[in-house]
Amino acid sequence: MKIEELKILRGPNYWSIRRTKLIQMKLDLQEMEQRPTNTIEGFGDRLAALFPSMYAHRCSVGEPGGFFKRVAEGTWMGHVIEHIALELQTLAGMNTGFGRTRGTGEPGKYFVVISYLEEDAGVYAAKAAVKIAEALTDGTPYDLTEDIQQLREIREDTRLGPSTGCIVEEAAKRGIPHLRLNKHSLVQLGYGVNQKRIRATIASTTGNIAVDIACDKEETKNLLGAAEIPVPRGTVVRTIAGLEEAVEKFGYPLVIKPIDGNHGKGNTTNITTWDQAEKAFESAKLYGRSVIVEKFITGFDFRILVINYKFICAALRTPASVVGDGIHTIQWLIDETNKDPRRGYGHEKVLTQITVDDSTMKMLDEKGYTLETIPPTGELVLLKTTANLSTGGTSTDVTDEVHPENIVMCERIAKIIGLDICGIDIMAQDLKTPVSSNGGAILEVNAAPGFRMHIDPTEGLGRNVAEPVINMLFPDRSNGRIPIIAITGTNGKTTTTRLTAHISKTAGKKVGYTTSDGVYIQNQLLMKGDCTGPISAQFVLKDPTVDFAVLECARGGILKNGLAFEHCDVGIVTNVASDHIGLGGINSVEQMARVKAVVPETVYPHGYAVLNAEDDLVYAMKKDLKCNVALFSMDENNPRIQEHCKKGGLATVYENGYISILKGTWKIRVCHVKDIPLTFEGKAVHNIANCLPSVMATYLFKSITIEDIRTGLQTFISSSITTPGRLNFFHFKHFTFLADFAHNPHGLKLLCQFVEQLDYPYKVGVISGTGDRRDEDIRELGSISAAYFDEIIIRCDKNLRGRTAEEIIALLQEGVNSVNPNIPQTVIANENLALEHIYANYKPGALYTIMCDVVAGALDKIKELKDRESAS
Repeated sequence: MKIEELKILRGPNYWSIRRTKLIQMKLDLQEMEQRPTNTIEGFGDRLAALFPSMYAHRCSVGEPGGFFKRVAEGTWMGHVIEHIALELQTLAGMNTGFGRTRGTGEPGKYFVVISYLEEDAGVYAAKAAVKIAEALTDGTPYDLTEDIQQLREIREDTRLGPSTGCIVEEAAKRGIPHLRLNKHSLVQLGYGVNQKRIRATIASTTGNIAVDIACDKEETKNLLGAAEIPVPRGTVVRTIAGLEEAVEKFGYPLVIKPIDGNHGKGNTTNITTWDQAEKAFESAKLYGRSVIVEKFITGFDFRILVINYKFICAALRTPASVVGDGIHTIQWLIDETNKDPRRGYGHEKVLTQITVDDSTMKMLDEKGYTLETIPPTGELVLLKTTANLSTGGTSTDVTDEVHPENIVMCERIAKIIGLDICGIDIMAQDLKTPVSSNGGAILEVNAAPGFRMHIDPTEGLGRNVAEPVINMLFPDRSNGRIPIIAITGTNGKTTTTRLTAHISKTAGKKVGYTTSDGVYIQNQLLMKGDCTGPISAQFVLKDPTVDFAVLECARGGILKNGLAFEHCDVGIVTNVASDHIGLGGINSVEQMARVKAVVPETVYPHGYAVLNAEDDLVYAMKKDLKCNVALFSMDENNPRIQEHCKKGGLATVYENGYISILKGTWKIRVCHVKDIPLTFEGKAVHNIANCLPSVMATYLFKSITIEDIRTGLQTFISSSITTPGRLNFFHFKHFTFLADFAHNPHGLKLLCQFVEQLDYPYKVGVISGTGDRRDEDIRELGSISAAYFDEIIIRCDKNLRGRTAEEIIALLQEGVNSVNPNIPQTVIANENLALEHIYANYKPGALYTIMCDVVAGALDKIKELKDRESAS
């Protein structure tokens, strides 16, 4: 078996709108296509022995053991690999269960689709599943231990930490979208101008000065001490001589820690001898030149959490430890403690397993213990110097026990330091009495405090500490979103996108939009090339100056990665025609319609899908939508339009020379098409059609008026700047070029129908075919051209996409000759040479219509020829 292709889908996609995290693997079963599972002796038994937990897979049978039943009856190996990949992730602590296995249309080749929680883990599981299936087929022993551990490590390396993760989850509950900005914990919440950022538990609202102060333990202590907050007595030292002075001044027991450390790194507590002090000093120096030496405060370790300067909760923290029983060794006690089902690897469970490291051995050595020591019954043997949960510590929620005076003190501390998300470490006998009177002290103030101890305490009530963070960042229940209009279809997407963006800008919106030519923020082109995929859409949604997004969403991006957003306010589908058929597993126009339907299916329930009522496949999408629907048509008497509007629906139509909005039985005339430059006085019928969804989409926003729409229509000028590659005229002294991106039969026919209305004595078509299209599609380009032009020049695209130039030219000629074998034909393979040929051999008064492949390249060459003519 062979993996031919592996795609990571990160948004709504062809397979699922709701399940946005999917791996799509194209798998060639090769000889296994002829070997279903019931023909492989012992396969089912070996599978069940290796994955007994797979009994829970119900599969299509719909009951536990259902998948094993399918294996016994006989199923194909792609289906088995799907289930193995899902179970591997579940065994590694990533419980996920959505999968699909479908034929690609090629014999023996399948799409195996699996869900994932962490994409790197999903990729690993998919690849490992193939190896495991091969081993089970061959009867080769296979040990899952390494794969499961590898998956756990991938998960811990790539997942958001529990603190960041809980904030993101809380944001999702509020409908606030998020984008991960790096491989670590930097996350954007919300879109465009409404975005906020978090990194771990530091927010974009958190002051830099406050973080600097919190990271400087001496500065923190000085500020708190000056405000009459109880802090331990101590000093900063840099040398052994300074350490001696500090020991003599404060006496034992002491605490030694780096001045700018975090997470307990380099900290040593309860130092009672000079030897311990020297070792602690060297340990702290590993993390900085300056070291704090302060009096060790006895008591219990508490963490107070203050968010937006309000007390939220408190926890008692206990370092990783074991309790002696007088019978077993410390190592045995550690192993037994780690058997607690609440303990797992990294952050996968409420508690983390206790590991033995140098710090542990050092603490045991100071007590004269080793791992083989049997501690007396009831003795608490500490294994870590700090109470961090990540090193095996435990936490107990004590929120309801905190004395009001301590609450006021902690809120004052947060204000004094200036931290809006603040963790305060207190050492005291308890928090039931004021720290100022029970001998306790404030040890540290922490920026980016961990939330895990509060979310999932070992004992006591878990606290939703993420909610106050979200309430602080997005007050008044705001969701951080900006309006999104998403546009898809076979033809007309780019023009519709540009016009929609222009109308929105006319209404005062700060618009970011994506097109097949590039990404624009307002009027600035910031990314060039085909930018109709999720990366380009995210570019717009990440931009902090954008308050309105218009996103062209093409087939390729949806199939390759899914959409960049989970919801949009308006989704437009212009049409679905026969283009790109046979690519990416899409083998029919009906399947292509399913791809395009992804966009309207992401529309919010309160939003609108704007659908072409004249296109059967587009109109049929409405039955599966859970949002409002508006229609558009070039015929106001279209029965679908009439039925829709009788029910109070919205539509845009072309009627009596006007683009009009139908609102139930009412008609709002927006603009006469002769006043819309894009329509070339109504001759460019396809551009009238492109105006209809743009008008409807913008009308749906209350902040955009009919006057804004009218002004936008009247001021949008079609040119190589505003609409590159869309009806771009270049008038030379003796002939004219018309450059257009018509690249499929549907688009070419619309272009030719426009050209037919133009008053030129001689019309030449400069045509090409795209190599990855079907034979019949390339032939049709030739036949359409022969029906409309007086002469044909055939040239080839820069990228032949899997075919030879000779093959493409032959197919085009077949199409031309099937309609008019006598039409003059010239073959000039290179686009630039074809343009040079026309310039040197033009027919006076002729119109040369060129189908652009690389729009920017063709336009640049034409402009070069124009400059040459001007200079001659």
